[in-house]
Amino acid sequence: MAVQRIKPNILSSDFEASRAFYNGVIGLEGGDGLDWILFFGTDKREVQLSVMALDIKAHHHPAVSIEVDDVDEVHARAVAAGAEITYPLTDEEWGLRRFFVRDPNGTIINVTQHAAQQPT
Repeated sequence: MAVQRIKPNILSSDFEASRAFYNGVIGLEGGDGLDWILFFGTDKREVQLSVMALDIKAHHHPAVSIEVDDVDEVHARAVAAGAEITYPLTDEEWGLRRFFVRDPNGTIINVTQHAAQQPT
C-alpha cells in the first residue's frame, strides 16, 4: 500500500471569497468544482487544495484527504486498530472509493482511492 498524495480541505461558507483569495492572493489556478467543493492547484498533480462546505455525503468536515492505492487495506487496518470510522467505506458516484476515520487527535481524515486505480 502506498500513499499517492495528501490534500488539505479548508472549510468554507463563502465560496466566492475563497475563490478570490486562492486565485487572486495565493495564485492558485482553478476554483471550479461542485456546489459543495472547489478545487485549486497548479499544473502539478501534487499541489491541490480543496475548499468545501460540509461533505455532501458524510455531513461532516474532513480536515485532510489522503489518497492511497489500496483503500480497502487501509480500512481493514483502521478497523483492526479500533479507530473510529465516521463514514463507512463507500463507492461514490463521482469515482472515488473512500471512508472517513478519526485520528488520535480527533481530526477526521478522508481516505480515498480513485475507482480506476482499484484492483480487479
